[in-house]
Order: sequence, then C-alpha cells, then structure tokens
Amino acid sequence: MNENVRLTAWVRGHVQGVGFRWFTRENALRIGALAGFASNLSDGRVQVVAEGPREACELLLDWLRGGDTPGRVDGVTEIWGDPRGGYDGFEIR
Repeated sequence: MNENVRLTAWVRGHVQGVGFRWFTRENALRIGALAGFASNLSDGRVQVVAEGPREACELLLDWLRGGDTPGRVDGVTEIWGDPRGGYDGFEIR
C-alpha cells in the first residue's frame, strides 16, 4: 500500500546560495504527486517538507542524499509523519 505520508528533511552542508531549493523543487515536480516546500534555515541548512505517496517521498529523499545535488550535502536527517495538507504544489520559501 502506497499511503500518503509527510517527509521532513534537514539537509546539512554547502546547500545555500547554490540553487539547492530550486533543484529540489524541480525534482519534486519531476517525481510528481508531491506537495510541500524547500526553505533556507538561519543555521545554513535547507529544510524540505514533502507530502504525497511514500514511494515519491522516498525518491526525493534518495535524490537529496544521492550526490547529484548542487553544492555539497554533508548529511540529511529526516522524520516521517502523517500529511497535514494545506500546500498548493511544491514551492520555494
């Protein structure tokens, strides 16, 4: 069963000022069926929230960890939960 879930991921490394949020949005749209956002945090991390089918969220998480991202990812911490809704597509914040 491919139930809808909420993925919240915090990406550490050189991920601000390199187009990371834009590419994250592009990949979320390419994967499809995802809603949420990518935003810069004041400590230099990027927070990614994605809601949709678990398989789609796992594809996005794999991409975040995969090394094909702009900048340099030193690590990704994620938590899983139930979707809360309220997102209109996938946006950059």
